[in-house]
Formats: sequence, C-alpha cells, structure tokens
Amino acid sequence: MSQTKIKGVVVDVDGNPLPFASVIFKNSTEGTITDEDGDFYLSSPKTYTELQASFVGFDKITLPIEKQNQVFKITLKESASQLQTVVIYTGRVQKKGNPAIALLEKVWAKKRNNGFKMFKSFDYKKYEKIQFDLNNIDSSFTEQKVFKGLEFIFKEIDTSRVSGKNFLPVYINESVYNVYGKNKGNDELVREDLVANKNSGIGAGAGVTTYIKDLYVDYNIYDDYIRLFGKSFASPVGKPGVNTYNYVLSDSATIDGKWCFNIVYYPIRKNELTFKGDMWIADTTFAVKDINMQVSRSANLNWVKEVYLEQDFKVLNDSTILPERDYMLADFSLRKKKTSMGVFGKRTTYYDAYKFNNTKNDGFYKVKSDIFEDSIYNANENYWKENRLEKLDKNEEGVYTMLDTLKTVPKFKRIYNLGVILATGYVEFPNFDYGPVFSTFDFNDVEGIRVRVGGRTYFGINDMWRLQGYTAYGFGDHRFKYGVSYKYMFNKQKRLIFGAGRRDDVEQTGAGLTVSNDVLGRSFASSGLFSSGASNLLTDIQLSNVFFSAEPVDNINFEVSFVNRHLKSASTAFSMAYIDEAGNIKNKTRETEIGFSVKYTPKRKVFGNGVERKEVNDNYPVFYLSYANGLGGFLSSDFDYHKFQLYYKQPFYLGLLGKTTTTVELGKTYGKASLGLLNVVPGNQSFFNIQNTFGLLNYYEFVTDTYASMHFEHNFNGRIFGKIPFLRKLNLREVVGVKGIYGSISQDNVTMNAPALNSLPSLQGITINTKTVAPSEVYYEYNAAIANIFKLFRMDFFWRGSYLDRPGANKFGVKGSFGFTF
Repeated sequence: MSQTKIKGVVVDVDGNPLPFASVIFKNSTEGTITDEDGDFYLSSPKTYTELQASFVGFDKITLPIEKQNQVFKITLKESASQLQTVVIYTGRVQKKGNPAIALLEKVWAKKRNNGFKMFKSFDYKKYEKIQFDLNNIDSSFTEQKVFKGLEFIFKEIDTSRVSGKNFLPVYINESVYNVYGKNKGNDELVREDLVANKNSGIGAGAGVTTYIKDLYVDYNIYDDYIRLFGKSFASPVGKPGVNTYNYVLSDSATIDGKWCFNIVYYPIRKNELTFKGDMWIADTTFAVKDINMQVSRSANLNWVKEVYLEQDFKVLNDSTILPERDYMLADFSLRKKKTSMGVFGKRTTYYDAYKFNNTKNDGFYKVKSDIFEDSIYNANENYWKENRLEKLDKNEEGVYTMLDTLKTVPKFKRIYNLGVILATGYVEFPNFDYGPVFSTFDFNDVEGIRVRVGGRTYFGINDMWRLQGYTAYGFGDHRFKYGVSYKYMFNKQKRLIFGAGRRDDVEQTGAGLTVSNDVLGRSFASSGLFSSGASNLLTDIQLSNVFFSAEPVDNINFEVSFVNRHLKSASTAFSMAYIDEAGNIKNKTRETEIGFSVKYTPKRKVFGNGVERKEVNDNYPVFYLSYANGLGGFLSSDFDYHKFQLYYKQPFYLGLLGKTTTTVELGKTYGKASLGLLNVVPGNQSFFNIQNTFGLLNYYEFVTDTYASMHFEHNFNGRIFGKIPFLRKLNLREVVGVKGIYGSISQDNVTMNAPALNSLPSLQGITINTKTVAPSEVYYEYNAAIANIFKLFRMDFFWRGSYLDRPGANKFGVKGSFGFTF
C-alpha cells in the first residue's frame, strides 16, 4: 500500500532545535509543526518524493524522500535578507503589516455569516467513532511473562499517523446519527436521533466510560477560547489569539477547487494553555477550510501527554463551507516522557448528506428519539459498510474479533481490572461491581475500627434499573449498619424513575447546608482517620426514602419524595435532645416529611441513557429549589414545619485567566424543628478540605433556621506561577477564595433545643441565645491555595475574618486535599 512515514528534527546551523518550524510534503497541504524540541512526525497514505521545511527568518529547504520510512535531521540557515533583524524563535512576530493577521481580520468579520448560520434549518448525517488504544508498546513490554499465551493480540499493533507511536486497540464504539437543526435568532434548536450503534472491547462497564466523557467535548474554533479537560485554551482563530500566538503566512494552494492561504501559528510564551499548528483559509469566503491544533507540551495539563485536533470543512459552493470531519486524539499517560506508555483516546466524526431549509415546527426539535430501540444495536455488517463515512483501516477491520477474543483471556482482564479500580474504586464482575474499595476500612471515636463491604449491579450504561447496597460493622460500638437503594426507570422518553431505599448507620450531620436524602451517601467528615480532633459528634440515622422523578424536558428534573427518619446522638459526647410541648425531654427525633424539588442544569451534557448517567461537561450552572413539609403526627412524626432551600452554582471561564466558581445557598424553615432537622452551618474539623464547608468552623458552631451563604473561588490554572522561572516546570496552580454566611434562628427553636445546644462542645462557655447560636453578623473566612502539587495534592491556607473572640475559634488553618484533575 502506498504510504509515506517520516520523522526527524529541525535545527539551526549551531545545532539548536527550532521549535514550531513548518514541515510539509511538497506540492501538498499535508504538513505538521515541530514541537518545543524541534522534533516532528509526518505520515500520509500517499507516496511523496520531496519534503519541505521552513521557519520565519530562515531559508526554506527542500529535501528528497528516498524511502517510505525515513529519519531526517534538517538544518535551516538564516535568511540573508533578514540577517539585520533579531530572530527570537519563540518570541513575537511583528503584528503591524503582518499579512497573516490581515487575513484573520477578514475571518473575524465574516464568521457570523459562515456555516449553518446561513440557513433557516439544516439536516445532515453524522458518523462517530470512539476508540481507546494502548500506546508506546515495545518488545520489553510484549515479552513480559504476564503476556505468555497472549501473543496473538500484538499482531494488531499499528502506528499512529499523528505521533508515530505504535498502539494496540482495546475499545471501539461506532454510532450513526440523523441530525436536525433550526436557527432562531442567536439560538439553535438541534435534535440528534441515534440510528445505529455497536461497540466491543475491554471496558463495556464503568471503567472506560470514566474517560470517554472527555472525548465528547464540543468546541467551535471561531470562539475566543476552546474548553478541553475543564480548562480554557486560547483559540488560534479567536481575536485574543493575536496576543497569544505568532502568525506566519506560509503558503497558498488550491484545495477542492478553492484558492486557500496557509497560516502557521505557535505560542508566544511557554506554560500557557495554547496550541501549535497551521490552518488553511479559503479566499472570498474567508472561512477556515482545514485546521490542525496540537496542545503545546509545556501547557499546564495533567495526565495528558498530547492533545491533537483536526477539523476539515467541505466547500459546497463559492459562498458555503460546512463541517466535513472532526478528529481528536488525547494521549493519557502518567508521565510526559515521550517513551512512556499510555492510552490513546480518539474520536473521529464525519458529516454528510446535508439538506437545507426543510424547516419543521419547534416541537419536532424538542422530541427525543427512542435510544432503547433494539434495531439501533442490531444493525448488520452490510449496514455498517454502507453507512460508515470512514472505512475502517487495517487494524480496525480485525479489532472486533480481536477484542471479543481478548475479553476471554483472564490475564489481560486482570490488568484491565487494576486500572478500573484506580479510576472508579470498583472491581468489575459480570453484571456486578464490588466497592467502593477505598471505603472498606475506616475509623472514628464512636464505631472504632469500621469495616464495610458493598456493591452495585451494572449491566451497561443504558441500564433500566440499578440495585446497590452495603453493610458495615463497627468493632467499637459492636453494631452492624447497612444501606440499600433501588432505582427503576419505567418511562424512557420522560425519564420517569421510581426509587426507594433504607439506611441504618452513623453519620456526621451538618456537613452540608442543602439537605440530601441519599440513603447511600456518607460525608467524608464522618471519618476519624483524618480528623484534627475528636470524631465523636456522630448521629445515629435511620432513613427511609421513596421518590418519583421525571425529566420531561432535557436538564429539568422534578422529584417528589416521601422520607421517614429517626435521629439520635450516637455517643455521650453531645445530645440531640429537645423539650416537647408537654415539657418532657426527648432524646430521639422521629420525623416524616413529603418533599418536592426541581433541578435545572442548562447546557449540561451526559453520556449514557440509563437510570444513572455520567456528565460529560462541567461548564453549566446548577439551579436547585426544594420544599419539604414536616407531617407532624403522621407515623408518630414529631414536628410540623415548612422548609425551603435554594442552591445555585455557576462556573465562569475567564479565558487564560482561569476559572471562577460561585455558589449561593439560601434557606428558611417555618415552624419548630429539632437540632437534626435545622440547618447547621457546615464546619470542618478534619485535616482535609471538604467542598461546601467552612474550613475554620467547628462542627455545630452555628445553627440556623434561616440562612444565606455564598462561596467564591478562582483558580488561575498556573497563570502566575507559570511566569516564575524556577517554579515554571512544577506546573503549580494558584487558587484564592472567600466564603461567608449570615443566619438567624427563632427564639422558639433555641428554647426547645436548649438541652442539645447546651451540650455542644463548640457552644460551651457561650450564653445561648439567638445571636450566639446563629451567625447574626456575617461569618466569613478566606483562603489561598497551592494546587497541583505532584499533580495530585492541594494545600489550602485559611484565615478567619470574623467571630475571632469566640471560645475555641480557629483563626488560621492549613488543610490538604487529593484530587485527580487534568
């Protein structure tokens, strides 16, 4: 088969590598840009005989290609006409009079009139392929004893056309969609109908789907910033790009009958979230015809060694250019060393069969197709041959057979399971996941050593029902605990779900303002392994929950619930007693309530269609409103109250400045309620930072029945540390935040809960009244953090801003946290 594969390095006459030099097959539009070390790899299914290399300020050079796999060392000489100028290889290229920027200005002027925006409506066919491959597999790996008897799988090893690395496919998923869209002013109505789907490989369970979501990112090259892996990268086609990239007009050629100009771009500064690559811009329409974008290796990005994006556009006529192909490759790896092993995640998308102005009413675009239709998953091979918009290559043609065989090999399955455990915390068995394994052992002052076992059913991402549960035993209190939950989706289109559960356990209540009735939830604050003080303020909870939820419109979820709970102190360290209407002291709260909630998550995208789904993106706001009515007297319920709560969370991406997250919580309880039913301001007495808590507050330091809270945090994503030479290579990230709360509590609730309030360690020595129990003056604290320490650890420094004279007040604290973030 005709094919050309070359690699090499581009240097100057002194042997110094030239980063971001252009390397291209002569008389073609197939090329690449060297990396920060001057290295490059280039391949094509065609046969080429000459290679061309160039860089601004240097003479262009043409070299012969003498064999299909060839290694080059290319030396460029400074251009004689530019010897009087100072050439800074990674510095700025002059803006004034730069023809590349003049071209981009025309692109910006016309971007609103290009593509789908030209039509009232549009329909097209979409083919999508997702694939995962092990890469950098060498003989030292394949010859290990663990693979004895598995030699057959290595016959499927091929070489990436992007990086030149060899790879072995382990998972593949193909889908065909019919897409319908309609333009309404600045908004777009879009409906996608899944027509066919097939997949195979290791990881039909939750393991692979943990990483798949990061391949389903939608992006628009004309936007100022492109969000990948939760971060904002400067788009080379966006207006802010002129302050981020050098642009060089490199070439011109006819592509698909359209005269196009080639612009090479590369970042001005290191350690920023940027790309390198080139683009072809069509004349007259001034739309991007083709573009490739490769994330700079110095970018502050974890666990991802390389990201490569391609977009090709189809010329329909002199005035219309539409998407034809998207390609994304991510190289996931523990290390950024070029030879280290990793996993390729690849997504290829093709668009075809365009039709325009076949406009339908708005209701049509809001209807969701039945993705559970059997015909979708049973399409025969003839269908796939006719409907694949890209033929499977050599290694992909045999991948289904190879992967189906591989799944039966116990040795390889064990290797895969280890990766799943690290990623999800679960051990996969047929139709069942055991775990989370990280919760197996725990310790606190009430239970002593705690041992827990549990699991969940898992048949696939489209499961209609799920059963999960656990049991635990405390060697200190000599008690068994348990939790069990069942969910069943009985209407697929409206996502009507019935759920029921029961939990009998001990818990650190007051670890969050917004009430959760999750029967399997357990706050990290309940663990004493990492506590900075006593872990004895735990509550004995018996919770039963029945609910119905529905999502009649995408991302608007309604839920009605019926909850019964029994609460009492789990230790003698404090009391949850209250005084009833007859003046008697009761140590246990029995409460039944009915609740209603609505959750709105605009622009949220999910993966899977079962009773539980995975979220693909994190750039959407969350609005949550709930109402609960305590049914005093029903099923021996002790209190009659009305509770309203509002939760709002909004991320703001500020381009290269990073990401700001704002959280607002409001709540009000009308009527009397015991301590366990009121809103405790969430404290944190552990060594670790717990989200949505106040880092310097003790447990139960403030109790409210009316509150307003706001949290603000900004992550600069290394913007500051990246400019400090001796810190640059550490890829540290700087975070600042402030949080505050105002609250009150009625005198009736203070009087009724006097036995409990007087027993709380945090209120000892304080006169109990409404102004001391609740933060009647705003309590606030602020923090600064160094994140991404060794890619896993974050250290927060907290300062208390008010209530400094309160007995036992923590005025300063240091807390850490671990996290797997890109």
